[in-house]
Amino acid sequence: MLLGVTASGKSALSLELAERAGAEVVSMDSMLVYRGMDIGTAKPTAPERARVRHHGLDLAAPSEVYTIQHWLAATEAALADIAARGRRALLVGGTAFYYKALVHGLFEGPDVDPALRASLERRYELEGAAALHAELARVDLAAAARIHANDRKRVVRALEVWHQSGRPLSDWQREWGWDGSGASERPRRVVELAPEPARLEQRIVERTGAMLDAGWAAEAAAVRAGGGFSATASQALGYAVALDLHDGRLSRPEAAEQIALATRQFARRQRTWFRKFREARVVATPETPQDLAERVDEVLRWFDWA
Repeated sequence: MLLGVTASGKSALSLELAERAGAEVVSMDSMLVYRGMDIGTAKPTAPERARVRHHGLDLAAPSEVYTIQHWLAATEAALADIAARGRRALLVGGTAFYYKALVHGLFEGPDVDPALRASLERRYELEGAAALHAELARVDLAAAARIHANDRKRVVRALEVWHQSGRPLSDWQREWGWDGSGASERPRRVVELAPEPARLEQRIVERTGAMLDAGWAAEAAAVRAGGGFSATASQALGYAVALDLHDGRLSRPEAAEQIALATRQFARRQRTWFRKFREARVVATPETPQDLAERVDEVLRWFDWA
């Protein structure tokens, strides 16, 4: 498996690795599943897909809600198909939740109770964040220690689980492997690409400009005209800003600056997630053809694919 923050160079390295090892790439990116969202998601190009077979791309229309359950089913099917043909699978992406669910298991607490959730939401409004967080600490100290009082969504969900099941959220999470220990029944080798912060910022600026030059704003407008963005597709980074550029609400420099800033912030959140995956071997991002060759050799040895 190859993890890395956005703009860290995963695609280039994955192509070289897959070609050398006779592997096929399975995407772990939550936005590459959407058809027609190619430029803004940095989806592998047609020539890249001709070099190496890819799985997990173009699985849904942007107007469709695509959940983690959908992705897990598609990925398990892809992995089974690859194994049946005697090929290797290289999972590549930056969606930490996808990696976590595949390797450590998906948290399966009780279903949402709309009436209970609405009641807790009202209490949060009336009684305040501190009061509900204190209640959470009384019934699930471990969850309260992880969840900030101002994180309304997670405080409400944790209390909802407690009231529904009589069990703390932290118990459910431990049962499904969400303790952050890195323990898992699924064998794997994991590499995380770690670019230098200053170089990553430069990469983000350069890539944002290239994507805008390639027609990102027109692509965003085409998605909007073709059915729009679902609740999950609308989380794709930069598309709202690209629409503002298309509609004349922002200049190109303003759009580029806003997207680059949001991308840097997103990369920081990704790094925070990746720190929890203690099984990952961290390697430097290749910057030259020589670096790329060295990284390929290093990773192949780590994967035991050399």
